[in-house]
Amino acid sequence: MIPPIANRFVAGETERDVITHARVLDTEGINSICNLLGEHYDSPEPAAADRESYCALIEAIGEEDIDATVSIKPSQLGLGIAEGCFRSNLELVVERAAEQEVFLWIDMEDHETTDATLDAYTHHVEEYDGIGVCVQANLKRTPDDLRRLADYPGKVRLVKGAYDEPGDVAYREKSRVNEAYRECLEIMFAEFDGGIAVGSHDPAMIDDAEELHDEHGTAFEIQMLMGVREDAQHDLAADHEVYQYIPYGDSWLSYFYRRMMERRENLLFGLRALVGG
Repeated sequence: MIPPIANRFVAGETERDVITHARVLDTEGINSICNLLGEHYDSPEPAAADRESYCALIEAIGEEDIDATVSIKPSQLGLGIAEGCFRSNLELVVERAAEQEVFLWIDMEDHETTDATLDAYTHHVEEYDGIGVCVQANLKRTPDDLRRLADYPGKVRLVKGAYDEPGDVAYREKSRVNEAYRECLEIMFAEFDGGIAVGSHDPAMIDDAEELHDEHGTAFEIQMLMGVREDAQHDLAADHEVYQYIPYGDSWLSYFYRRMMERRENLLFGLRALVGG
């Protein structure tokens, strides 16, 4: 059972928990991205188990009258074992998503997985355009990747990048990452017909997206994490399509720890909860 201190960032341990959270958000005008926690498997069995869990989640969402999508990590479906393992598991998940008409996001992990992830996305999105992929602004290759992806249907989520990448492939200074994010946004709004997802809690990046929308008229959506700037999510939902990324599952502890460590506000929240303040 997830302790109350973690409930701010994780919906629960079960499929029903995440569906219930998504249903509440739907009444508040916020859409959902449901993610089963788990990654970096080194044997086929847990990858196959999560594949089946995602198929079941997709069916459950298909039965609900809510705006909810699903997001998966390639290593969760076996990319760390073999690319063939990942591709075969992903194909089954994509087939189920297409059957239920549920949108499917493919998350991006470290830079060594970028090619395999983008290749899988471009392969499947030609047949089912209800797919999106995440790209990371801190990677120096991302502008070229975006120009390539502009020719495909589907959606692209732009994030700053959370992995500790080497300096030869990624920008490491915060100011340079912010600059790269803005450069990537400019490419997307100029060259994409739509399908732009701004994955950021940074008000400055969201302001830039709004300015680029006014300039180019290209539609976009905003994506934020459960438990982070939720007041802003509700405010933004009055004028924009907003999605909340909702994690769930029994692998919640490491995810909760990352959320605590990444922002001072989150750490203060955790400390107050521990002392009962």
